[in-house]
Amino acid sequence: MKKYIYLFEEGQATQKKLLGGKGASLAEMTQLDLPVPPGMTITTEACDLYYDSNQKLPEFLLPRIKEYLSKIEKKTEKKFGDNNNPLLLSVRSGSATSMPGMMDTILNLGLNDQSVKGLAKITNDKRFAYDCYRRFIQMFANIVLKIDSSKFTQALNKLKQESDREKDLNLTTSDLKELINRYKNIIKAETNSQFPQNPLEQLITAIEAIFGSWNNQRAIAYREANNLDHDLGTAVNVQAMVFGNKNQNSGTGVLFTRNPSTGEKELYGEYLLNAQGEDVVGGIRTPKSIDNLQKQFPEVFEQLKEVTELLENNYQDLQDIEFTIEDGQLYLLQTRTGKRTAEAAIKIAVDMVEEDIIDKEEALLRVKPNQIEKILHKRIDPKAETEIITQGLAASPGAATGQIVFSVEEAKKLSQQGEKVILVSVNTTPEDIEGVMAAQGVLTTRGGMTSHAAVVARGMGKACVCGCKDIKIDFEKQELLVNDRQLKEGDYITIDGGTGKVILGEVDKVDPKLSSEAEQLLDWADEFKSLDVYVNADNERDIKQALQFGAQGIGLCRTEHMFRTEDRLAIIRDLIVSESKEEEEKKLDKLESIQRQDFAAIFSQLEHEVVTVRLLDPPLHEFLPDLSELKGEVAKLEYQGLIKKAEKKRKLLNKVEAMQESNAMLGFRGARLGIIKPKIYEMQVRAMFKAVIDVAEEGIKVTPKIMLPLINHVNEIKILRNKLETVADQLLADSNFDLNYKLGTMMELPRACLTADEIAKEAEFFSFGTNDLTQTTFGISRDDAESKFLSYYLKEGILSDNPFISLDQAGVGRLIEIATNLGRKTNPGLNIGICGEHGGEAKSIALSQQYNLDYVSCSPYRVPVARLAAAQAKLRQAKTDQEYKRITNLAN
Repeated sequence: MKKYIYLFEEGQATQKKLLGGKGASLAEMTQLDLPVPPGMTITTEACDLYYDSNQKLPEFLLPRIKEYLSKIEKKTEKKFGDNNNPLLLSVRSGSATSMPGMMDTILNLGLNDQSVKGLAKITNDKRFAYDCYRRFIQMFANIVLKIDSSKFTQALNKLKQESDREKDLNLTTSDLKELINRYKNIIKAETNSQFPQNPLEQLITAIEAIFGSWNNQRAIAYREANNLDHDLGTAVNVQAMVFGNKNQNSGTGVLFTRNPSTGEKELYGEYLLNAQGEDVVGGIRTPKSIDNLQKQFPEVFEQLKEVTELLENNYQDLQDIEFTIEDGQLYLLQTRTGKRTAEAAIKIAVDMVEEDIIDKEEALLRVKPNQIEKILHKRIDPKAETEIITQGLAASPGAATGQIVFSVEEAKKLSQQGEKVILVSVNTTPEDIEGVMAAQGVLTTRGGMTSHAAVVARGMGKACVCGCKDIKIDFEKQELLVNDRQLKEGDYITIDGGTGKVILGEVDKVDPKLSSEAEQLLDWADEFKSLDVYVNADNERDIKQALQFGAQGIGLCRTEHMFRTEDRLAIIRDLIVSESKEEEEKKLDKLESIQRQDFAAIFSQLEHEVVTVRLLDPPLHEFLPDLSELKGEVAKLEYQGLIKKAEKKRKLLNKVEAMQESNAMLGFRGARLGIIKPKIYEMQVRAMFKAVIDVAEEGIKVTPKIMLPLINHVNEIKILRNKLETVADQLLADSNFDLNYKLGTMMELPRACLTADEIAKEAEFFSFGTNDLTQTTFGISRDDAESKFLSYYLKEGILSDNPFISLDQAGVGRLIEIATNLGRKTNPGLNIGICGEHGGEAKSIALSQQYNLDYVSCSPYRVPVARLAAAQAKLRQAKTDQEYKRITNLAN
């Protein structure tokens, strides 16, 4: 018959899934002959039975629980439910993955009106016995009977006031007896029944309550926040009580084997004398630093030092240890892998390699990619007091403080005056780029984590919070309203792009810095990864930052970003409305000169790296003024009688109206634009190659790759390749310059993926534009989906992940895999990568490794994240391959 209950000595450290983390650690510590109070673990499979049985323990488990209780009784020489020498129990949760504080614990279980007298007699301490009893009643009532704990806290505080007792420790035995009566009266009033006196009834209902706490609100929220499986369930650990509240020679505490904030190799922890564990973690009393323990209990302190070293070496990681001292005797109640800051995680991993505790591979696998991301952005000082006024989507990590501004012009003006600003808007468009650049951070009321505001902010390493639905902006009054609070332009706010919080006023922040340990870890990552890591960048600052972070080149240079300044917009607008070829050529020459300078500035940052330049992608009308604003301007000029100016404006208005599209994303853009208006792409290629020649004179050699956007059909790339290679080859021949350039395509449409074998005949590389490929595969707009329905889909489990954050393996990923296989079948040397936002996300990078891609390209501040994630993906793939070979060899 299946085993649902294990004594601690029967379990193994490897059985975390079955015994939960706590049960497995208690088993391991027992095996190591450490001072662990005896007990048993009721498994996570029993938790499944509990839920299958309408949240009741199945009858067949009850005699087994009694059987194992008798074994604990023999070890302790006490008897559960006995009135003379009672065995008291702690009943605690324990999931496979640590969820500290999320589920429930009950201490001192087994006490009733008679056994409390027996406890008082054998300890010769009535006050201690009744203190344990009142603690038990309060915990049991809250966790099992579901009575609000504040009712008991109020009763306690009222009694202290009546008795003039300042602290819990000042309560006398008489006080505690009176408090117990008041607690019982609360239970009677709330449940219309008496507090249960039968210890076995107490135990069974407590076990059921602990299983039930797996699905309490905070546990569910924690799992959702940490992407943990809701189906794992919890184990229940039933353990003989040891008493840190017995006297002044007793206490309880929590100890880390290293500092979980900094990673320093030092004991870090707190303890309380004459207390139980809940007093420490619940913040009921102010604990003392673990250093003081050396003075009060020198022998126990030395024993703890030995224990911490043993446990850390055994688990090969930072340990979080709970301990109790009863009458000078040390007991261990739990050890688990300790939670730590991002900085500490990196330092501990690297230090443990240097100490020969773990190897480089383990160190790389131990640090989460998002922990690298956390140390790259300014963060709010955890010690700072904050007033949170609302919360949106955590779109781009980091924290930023500044004055509220509602326009790009105001952002630029104040920034030039040395002021720090937060650009607040309904959303942002590509035309707002200068405002984003000028601001410390961006706050929008619409859009999601892959909206324009988020993408651009991440690329610049700026904080961004999107989709703050509670904020209402009144642009006319230059103010915003949020939860009955009115803020005006010029008021200071702070945004936390790592949490989505919007905070009133200025808040102290911590500056980002790559520690020496982080740099070491990333160097190790480069030793193991097979994916190259490039950057999405189109200006000198971003490229310089990315190269410092270890980027191997530019995987996506968006040329349209070079046209967004006011002076350049004027030129491209004149080009669009040109009425003669001569006028058009003149404007193209101007743009070529500008682009040549821009390209030269970008290329001069490189040495021998690859640079992939995407030719103009957006529709031309994006560079034109807003239609409604333009109509207003024409009407105003006509009303003022300025006829000539009105006529000139109307020509522009007519052009804008003619170029409007019902669905611009699927309209006249990308390769379609290049085919119908080839002069623009030809101008860009000339500018690019002239810039390559310019920087070559400075000794800088770059390998340019021309990327054609939005290719849908092989004939499109054939036409464009013929035109552009003719331009490039002629220019190189005239300059007597030898250059090994490549021409390829961005793969962002399902049809392109399904006909990749045809397209690969004409392309030398594929770059999957996963942002648009996700949109076109799902048939949803990324800017609208997150604010309209995607959050509901995620909450209800319709989708498991946001497809704009993590690659959708079943759909988008399948297209990438198909296109990769088809493309390489036709062109074995095809260079393939991804250059959407997914290029900096760990799960998507793992899929890129699985699909045997050559590179990923991401925002500058995600380059270190991608380096680590790429190494982890390779290491995990290697382990999987080794296991496959091992199984295959066994089968043969």
